[in-house]
Amino acid sequence: MNRSGKAAAAVLTAAGILTGGWAAAGPASAVEGTAPPPRERVLWGSVTIPPGRDGIVEASGPSGSALGFGSSLTLSAPAGAKVTAVPLTAAGYRGEVAADGRSAAYTATSAEGPWRTGTFPFVLAVPADAVPGTRLGGCVLRLADAGGTERASGGCQVTVGLPSPVLSRPESGVPLGHRPAASGTAYPGAQVTVSDQDGNEVCVDTAGADGVWSCAPGGDLPAGANRLQATATMNGVSASGEQIQITVGSPAPEQAPAAPAVPAR
Repeated sequence: MNRSGKAAAAVLTAAGILTGGWAAAGPASAVEGTAPPPRERVLWGSVTIPPGRDGIVEASGPSGSALGFGSSLTLSAPAGAKVTAVPLTAAGYRGEVAADGRSAAYTATSAEGPWRTGTFPFVLAVPADAVPGTRLGGCVLRLADAGGTERASGGCQVTVGLPSPVLSRPESGVPLGHRPAASGTAYPGAQVTVSDQDGNEVCVDTAGADGVWSCAPGGDLPAGANRLQATATMNGVSASGEQIQITVGSPAPEQAPAAPAVPAR
């Protein structure tokens, strides 16, 4: 008797940036004459979360065989991270986080054709002492039927990112000289590059142990309106701060109106 598993796919997303995948395959039955339930595999994805911050991993259901009431989607947190919330508000699912934060699950309670539509978010917290650029292994997704039999599996790649750098000087909207100094704060040890509105490098520095950095252009900036932005880079990850508007070259001061003549007495 021929035995095969019908393959399908489930998609994993994180802040909208997930790619890649595994080829699907159906397992053979261990008992002659019995066919195992179909298995689907989820696509591999990735999410980047700065130290001490939370990020959302979203799983969307497979398009393969239907799973009904009591089926569940479980995420096991990667090493060093914890699941802090299951914020799905759609009717038909119940979310629950384990007391130790090591896993969380959604269970289908009344949805028709669960896991077929929508996304299923899990909030992950990365510890404050995590090193930027590090990949936290062990993030696992598991979709099981009501009897606990695994019907889909996969994982997610969690990378420790960088907090966005802060550009505190120069002040936005203040007329500046042609070589305005820049300064701010960033993750200690990160290289900070200040760029203008055209993407040209203005100056570079490395944040100290206290997170403070400062630099000044080696040449004059063009006169007129411009924008500056700081980007931090470390161990292969980067983050950009907010842009600020500047004006290079002080405008000519306005002449004060002449005082009216005082009539002679």
